[in-house]
Amino acid sequence: RNTMREAGLNPYLFEFVNIREQCSWVHENKEKATEKAMELVAAGVAKARLLEPLSYIEVDVIRRALVIGGGLAGMTAALEFANQGIETYLVEKECELGGNLKHIFYTIDGKDPQKLLRELVEKVESNPLIKVFKNARIQSVEGFVGNFTTKILTESGIEEIKHGVIVVATGAKEYKPKEYLYGQHPRVITQVELEAMLANDNVPNDVIMIQCVGSRNEERPYCSRICCQAAIKNALKIKEKNPDANVIILYRDIRTYGFLEKYYEEAARKGVVFVHYDENNPPKVFKGENGNPVVEFYDEILKDTVIAEPEFVVLSVATIPNEDNEEISKMLKVPLDANGFFLEAHPKLRPVDFASEGIYLAGITHSPRLIPETISLACAAVSRAMTVLSKEKIIMEATKAEVVRERCDACGMCAKACPVSAIEIVEIETRAGKERKASVNKAICLGCGVCSAVCPKAAIVVKGFTFNQIREMLDELAEVVE
Repeated sequence: RNTMREAGLNPYLFEFVNIREQCSWVHENKEKATEKAMELVAAGVAKARLLEPLSYIEVDVIRRALVIGGGLAGMTAALEFANQGIETYLVEKECELGGNLKHIFYTIDGKDPQKLLRELVEKVESNPLIKVFKNARIQSVEGFVGNFTTKILTESGIEEIKHGVIVVATGAKEYKPKEYLYGQHPRVITQVELEAMLANDNVPNDVIMIQCVGSRNEERPYCSRICCQAAIKNALKIKEKNPDANVIILYRDIRTYGFLEKYYEEAARKGVVFVHYDENNPPKVFKGENGNPVVEFYDEILKDTVIAEPEFVVLSVATIPNEDNEEISKMLKVPLDANGFFLEAHPKLRPVDFASEGIYLAGITHSPRLIPETISLACAAVSRAMTVLSKEKIIMEATKAEVVRERCDACGMCAKACPVSAIEIVEIETRAGKERKASVNKAICLGCGVCSAVCPKAAIVVKGFTFNQIREMLDELAEVVE
């Protein structure tokens, strides 16, 4: 296409036949591969006869960004945008910034997250390019890449903003368990609650930790990733402050991935006891005769049941998606995965992009992750967004859906099928008066062809892949087969 453009020809008058990937690289039989190549070339020539010149779509870019969520990922993204000279709107539903970082007092490698939090909040709130909305929620989002209009519900009323990109950094939250007497006894707590105790120098003498509470089960089959390192982090902190303390970790699998494995080994050296339990025979927690929690578990090495009465039972609970993810998903027309987290366009090729252009995701709104990973994902999202915001105009492919109005009867099947909601049924003026027809927003359209496939009247086609072009290709292939 670049060669066509350089020669002064329309680049859409070019049809590509992929002989390398579809023939020579995938077939061992040279003769049959050659026959297939000839068939593909014949089909390509048949389509090329019907190609028409198409024009690229140009869209003006509003060089401003919206970041939804004021946690670690959201603040990092806002600062990265500001460092690039981009005016940014940061929307946080709580009364203060920080998100989950407010509840993390130390990291497994000895860093101070509270210092990081203070620095980030100070930088964000003092940056003239960042406008922060606290106690605010997104009410509606309209538009497309480069041209979004968002209404924000604030304490003082509704504020409308215009921007070119959106970064979703709404975070996640800690699962509040119903099992193991949590909420029924003050000595049954979560790792986050234990961390707050340790930060205030309230160090227990005897602790049993239970892993995988609320995750890796039928309801939540995923691993929350951060639970194992949180347990080991707190176990090491207990041993640091009270070397004689007894710490037992009941686990299904220890997943301290990467270089975090050394902290697992360090915990074992310092006397933290790791006991494996089978998922079909998990530990039991019940109230003893004195009312205190008692833990019963099977030790696979001793081949016997152990009953212990620790000072605290600490649950390593799941990280779960926020309940407002579904509302934001519908508003932005972006998908959620089976677990309720936001789903990226492609885990390898587009890990921070949504399928809808101009919308990106960052942090644990995608999946549970550690502080460095959250920061990396936020920076990656901004890098991708800057490919849009660095330009005054963006040029889009011309291969978009187009409605043949004479055939359209406004049945709405195309609008329902469109994965990015680029089609709507509108009222238009015709010679016969007002009529309802399908209308395509070409700035949003991906050119995927789903609408064309479901239309019962062939009233919507994708330019560059029309029915006639595809029919000619199939006819040519059918002739070769015959």
